[in-house]
Amino acid sequence: MNSFFARKYVIQGIFILVSLTLLARLYYIQVVDDRYKLSADNNVLRKLVIYPARGIILDRNQKTLVQNEPIYDLMVIPAQVKAFDTLEFCGLIDITKEQFDKKYKKAVTYSKYRASLFEKQLSAKTYAAFQEKLFEFPGFYVLNRSVRYYPDSTAAQFLGYIGEVNDREIEKSEGFYRQGDYIGKSGIEKSYEDLLRGQRGVRNIMVDVHNREQGAFFEGKYDTLAIAGDKLISSMDKNLQLLGEKLMKNKIGSVVAIEPSSGEILAFVSSPSYDPNMMVGRQRGNNYMKLLKDPSKPMFIRPTQAEYPPGSIFKVINALIGQQFGAITASTSFYCGGGYRYSSRGVMRCTHVHGNTNLIRSIEGSCNTYYGYIYNRMIDKTNTKPYLAYTKWRNAVARFGIGTELGIDLPAERKGLLPTADFYTKRWGSNKWGSSFNISLSIGQGELGITPLQMANTMAIIANRGFYYKPHLIKAVGDKKVIKKEYTEKIPVGVDTQYFEPVVEGMSHVVNSPSGTAYYSKIADIEMCGKTGTVQNPHGADHSVFVAFAPRENPKIAIAVVIENAGYGSTWSAPIASLMVEQYISGNISRPKAYVDRLLNANLLPYQKKPIKPLIKKDSADSQPITASQLSLEKKGNE
Repeated sequence: MNSFFARKYVIQGIFILVSLTLLARLYYIQVVDDRYKLSADNNVLRKLVIYPARGIILDRNQKTLVQNEPIYDLMVIPAQVKAFDTLEFCGLIDITKEQFDKKYKKAVTYSKYRASLFEKQLSAKTYAAFQEKLFEFPGFYVLNRSVRYYPDSTAAQFLGYIGEVNDREIEKSEGFYRQGDYIGKSGIEKSYEDLLRGQRGVRNIMVDVHNREQGAFFEGKYDTLAIAGDKLISSMDKNLQLLGEKLMKNKIGSVVAIEPSSGEILAFVSSPSYDPNMMVGRQRGNNYMKLLKDPSKPMFIRPTQAEYPPGSIFKVINALIGQQFGAITASTSFYCGGGYRYSSRGVMRCTHVHGNTNLIRSIEGSCNTYYGYIYNRMIDKTNTKPYLAYTKWRNAVARFGIGTELGIDLPAERKGLLPTADFYTKRWGSNKWGSSFNISLSIGQGELGITPLQMANTMAIIANRGFYYKPHLIKAVGDKKVIKKEYTEKIPVGVDTQYFEPVVEGMSHVVNSPSGTAYYSKIADIEMCGKTGTVQNPHGADHSVFVAFAPRENPKIAIAVVIENAGYGSTWSAPIASLMVEQYISGNISRPKAYVDRLLNANLLPYQKKPIKPLIKKDSADSQPITASQLSLEKKGNE
């Protein structure tokens, strides 16, 4: 009996202990720990995502290239929506009833209880009118966002654009992005997305039954702050970029300018271009499709994705490698009788009979014959089999950044084309081939493909007398101006410094000697060294190419200009390059107005109705200069 009463008290004690524990826990949950109150009050709370300001992008002189402007995204939670005047709603945000039905159906399909994007990027004006009546539309609320704004409407391909994330990007982000978020889609916006995007915050708001805000929940105790994205300081000179875009209007091609001492890209012009503000706002989708269908392909990033045979500008590389291999010296001369005979029946023509020609004169006059002899010596006149000698030559060319990606901080860079020995062995059915089988490589034609970026980088190499820095568009990140280490490392090309001087001298003659092919583009008080190129194009008129650096000593700028289907390099590309070089170094342009207007007003689009008469006539391999009096006469004639 005593044991029964003992068990009774034990059981009662257990019940009392459990009851006290539960009461204590309930007290803690309801009074001490307010986390559970936050969950319990979810039906009267709204968690607003606070989107950070995306990092701004400046030019090298701290001038704004990209900034942010406020816009508003309209969100909906279908389970909270009650009957309302849909026509009034549609009128306030400027959509049709059919569009409303489609958007609402999409939101319900996504989730009845989770917020989803209903209408994106309401303008400040639209939001102001809508906000006054927001309480009439339960289940709808607005999120503050920001969009990109381009004050000068410049550098579209360089800067890129942002757009709404797709399913693949959401999955790849491992939960960082959600439906309705924005992400860099191209250009710098894509390359530096992790730095530009910042970190989202959350704001907990109490709302009443009329969908009106009643203040912060627990005085913001559970809110988190948004962290703005990092500021990017680009290497671009905005004034130089704007000048390049004006000069390239109504032309197809590229301008790339690099600071040789750092690898920083000063100008990055892809033409035709477009206003980057077209890729912002509610019409972005329509504008995107228009740009995609444009036959001139304005969204194609020509400086890094277009590949051209380099033409005569490639001769400077063969001149350097030929010296390094011991095939020639600066004083080596060959006789040019109007062409180079590479077989019993084959002749590579030269535009003139240059007679006895040394290295400097070969560059000044762009003599094809001279480079046929150099190439023959490098491939055929060695102690090894030609296909092995070709591989040695190819490796030397590759060190100039040809046939490989340079690693610019932009997505989708193309590496160009530099054929291997196996390519020709497969073509000819055996490895018993020599220089005569691909002699066009000696003058930059044939199977070679080079991007405008690689052309400009080659000029940076010659300006530096044998090395380059990896070309890049962002010079510093954040307020601390952090510089990536990879952009500070010299990359040698394997050619001794002594071999550059005769090449530089020849390039100086091209521009500054009356017999040079680009004398028309000479700059007063600035010794620019350059090389013209008229690139054969199997699909139409020849391409106009010019590459240069300036000044000769302590160079400040290296540049490449390519204009498709425009003919001689000295007619169009060289004058454009000379104006940009003068603008960058001197801060102004001293040339006559007629000189500048001719370039600004020229329409060189291949589908133009009336061809423009060139002002410069062919000489050597490229062109012949004209006098100032001839300029005024021919300008008048064209008008």
